Amino acid sequence: MKTNFSAKNNPRVIIIQKIYGKFFNNDEQLTFPKHRFKKFIKDIVSGTIERNDLILDELEKNLGQEFSFKNLDTLFQVILKCATYEFLYKPNLPIKIIIKEYLNASNFFLDDGQTKYLNALLDSIGKKLRSSNA
Repeated sequence: MKTNFSAKNNPRVIIIQKIYGKFFNNDEQLTFPKHRFKKFIKDIVSGTIERNDLILDELEKNLGQEFSFKNLDTLFQVILKCATYEFLYKPNLPIKIIIKEYLNASNFFLDDGQTKYLNALLDSIGKKLRSSNA
């Protein structure tokens, strides 16, 4: 069964928007509107914010020295942080599903070339994190 979400209803689009908003306005009070995946959205957003330093350490370690996380666009940073949180703390979700969902969500924000680059980054990070935590 394939589920197609609009941008307004896609849980990962909402996650990306919440974290992106928090990135620019740290004092913002996070509210979570009624949604059938509200618990999941709240868990990912809260977990990503709470474990930001740990996630950044993992990204720096797994992206390599020739790659600078801080030089990436803010939207890429947000997507990578959220996906990394799921790679680390949602072991029951397969890597391919996490990547697919974030790529589908990124289609609302990025063009095709950027999505391919994001796919390569997510695939690399996901494999490294899951193999080291197995």
